[in-house]
Amino acid sequence: AIAQVSTPKYSNEFLSIGVGARGLAMSNSQVSHIADGTAAYWNPAGLTGIRDKYEISLMHAAYFAGVANYDFIGFSMPIDSMNHIGMSIIRFGVDDIPDTRFLYDANGAINYDNIRFFSAADYAFLFSFARKSTWLGGIQAGANFKIVHRSVGEFATAWGFGLDIGFQKHFKWMDFGLMLRD
Repeated sequence: AIAQVSTPKYSNEFLSIGVGARGLAMSNSQVSHIADGTAAYWNPAGLTGIRDKYEISLMHAAYFAGVANYDFIGFSMPIDSMNHIGMSIIRFGVDDIPDTRFLYDANGAINYDNIRFFSAADYAFLFSFARKSTWLGGIQAGANFKIVHRSVGEFATAWGFGLDIGFQKHFKWMDFGLMLRD
């Protein structure tokens, strides 16, 4: 008999946390009606709903009694009446981790001055584009190109990328949204 064992993968799980007080308070139910600077994360099609010339969104949250920090900054703006762009950065990191590999000196004595500190952090850089369309009754469409970077001090680094696509359709009585994430 052959058994197949699958284990869950948690790569880039920090991208599942969410951004913005409104989105987090609404249990991440933002895909269909988001229309602010956090739309680049929730559904890039929502960037078309931004009415201001420039919009900046900031968020900071501390997790695990302040051990880990989660930060978001987003900037979005219209190019013209039909097209919008956005750029966002997300960081989830643990800072000031003690590196005790050199705690003992050459004589075997403890020397606390030899303790070094490093950070383990995940970054996501999102470049977003959204467009209002005239086809199918005015569906809004948007896409993100994501660059993901992981850094664990001087020990390890990794790079990756992904593509997200989102759609929104608004009626007088209901909003619909679809977000496909990579």
